[in-house]
Amino acid sequence: MQMHEVTFKDATPIAGYGPGFFRVGDDVLQGAVLVTSSRAQGWGGYDDAAPLLALAGDVDVLFIGTGAETAHMPRDLRSTLEEAGLGVEVMHSAAACRTYNVLLSEGRRVAAALLPV
Repeated sequence: MQMHEVTFKDATPIAGYGPGFFRVGDDVLQGAVLVTSSRAQGWGGYDDAAPLLALAGDVDVLFIGTGAETAHMPRDLRSTLEEAGLGVEVMHSAAACRTYNVLLSEGRRVAAALLPV
């Protein structure tokens, strides 16, 4: 089996996560985070829709990481994001991190809003 090194060009992948934190590049962020190809910042969770809506037009898919287990996100938030033109995919945070990194390495326009595990 031939192995290929994954490169991210100018983007910074999610390097790791643990109880209550995410590591993006060399930075460790506590609590919920919003990650794009150009930045990582704290996120206020499901009640903090404004930074997610600001991504409309800049990203095609927003991964919502629901913590340690896959759970439904609030229906009204999902509807609001989809009406703004964002594709929304919901999964547990570990899967959201992995999927975000794979698509980021392909140069796709993605973001991840992650609740901690």
